[in-house]
Amino acid sequence: MPLLLECRSLAGRVLALALLFAGAQPADAAGPRQRVERLPLATSINVGPVTLTPYGWAEFCSRNEVECPNQVVSAQDTELNRDNWATLRRINILVNTMIHPISDQDHWGMIDRWDLPTDGFGDCEDYVLLKRKLLMAEGLPRQSLLVTIVKDEKGEGHAVLTVKTDRGDFILDNMNDEVKPWHDVPYVFVKRQSQSDANLWEQIGEPTSAPLIVSRE
Repeated sequence: MPLLLECRSLAGRVLALALLFAGAQPADAAGPRQRVERLPLATSINVGPVTLTPYGWAEFCSRNEVECPNQVVSAQDTELNRDNWATLRRINILVNTMIHPISDQDHWGMIDRWDLPTDGFGDCEDYVLLKRKLLMAEGLPRQSLLVTIVKDEKGEGHAVLTVKTDRGDFILDNMNDEVKPWHDVPYVFVKRQSQSDANLWEQIGEPTSAPLIVSRE
């Protein structure tokens, strides 16, 4: 279909521009240079049994099969060396800066739709999907980049990207330009992708009703 091909072409151009911009930044472009003797350290999130896949992810995958490979692989963490830490900070700020927040209702006329923000607009899960894609393009393993559903301070649904590293789990969030250890963000964790299978989701903590994902302004 011509429209579909046009949309794919636009997506490719937007993502290519993002990659070019990301690659052009110096390693410390994520913020003022700081003299840090040691890399940050976090704990790891304990996950439970397989749980329901979010509708938004399933519907996104039906339109973007290449983003959701149907395969089981070995779990792999990101090595948190100085280069990768700088990359996480840089991509987090890049996407937070280049994407303008908008609710799915205003954007698409529906309550919940996950998509790559190829038009420059999106809500929390769209930021996450773009960060995931750009970090994979930078060489970080897919198994370490996990879309995660949380509840915010108001009990509303929110999406963040968990990065599993050999120094613990860190969060990339469109509400904060700083990459933080998961235990330092003010959220209740609900579920996230499995490391071995991007299309399986695992429960975090006690069972709770999974909220709809809403825009965070």
